[in-house]
Amino acid sequence: LPKPKLVPLTGGYRRTPVLQDGADIWCDTNLIARELERRFPEPTLFPAATAGSANAIAWWAEQQFMRPVALFVSGINADHMPAGLHADRARLHGLPEPSIEAVRKAAIRNRNLVRPQIKWLADMLRDGRPYLLGAEPCIADFAAYHVVWFFRGRHIDCRGELEPYPRLLAWRDRMAAIGHGARTDIDADQALSLARESAPAAPRLSEPQEGDPRPGERARVRPGDNARDWVEGEVHFIDANEIALLRHDPLVG
Repeated sequence: LPKPKLVPLTGGYRRTPVLQDGADIWCDTNLIARELERRFPEPTLFPAATAGSANAIAWWAEQQFMRPVALFVSGINADHMPAGLHADRARLHGLPEPSIEAVRKAAIRNRNLVRPQIKWLADMLRDGRPYLLGAEPCIADFAAYHVVWFFRGRHIDCRGELEPYPRLLAWRDRMAAIGHGARTDIDADQALSLARESAPAAPRLSEPQEGDPRPGERARVRPGDNARDWVEGEVHFIDANEIALLRHDPLVG
């Protein structure tokens, strides 16, 4: 993708992906991909011919494949993860802090969920295609690769789970070779300063569905997967894929 003047941020153990442009923040990886597509449509992440399949695969990777893989890999590496990580993950899901033994047992349980799904992914590449839906990578590849990335790079390496599938390994390496483009890291204080010095962008034309809050109304929003944190503000923009809230914060105005 062309290099956007946007700031990637992560915070705490959750390492929640956030996209920032001045005073505007986009949360959720799927939404971030759509915003990048809106600003930089070439090369596309959402080819029209495969958009339905790509969105379905991305949803599966994020909602069904990611969690058991994360529990498997972090459980196998239970003794080597950062201090407090298991407690933080439990709080995110509204659960009590688990013992190390419970984390190890969860790894074995989830391995039985992980292995069939690895095979599903490998089966998509069985005919020799370079990417999941054809000759070029799309949002399906990036969403699935994000999960596969977890199998490598830990103290106890779990990439052996992929070894029965050479075409899957070749796809993984092609995805890794795409890289991250040109990037410049900034710290949280710089990001907050950028927000403080900027005004929110003018909203696009909203297209609310029946039952949605309208622009100017108050609303509370939280993720639809597993987090429990609410964000409250005035509806700034809304359509079938996105809701933007205008908030006032003592740090940034």
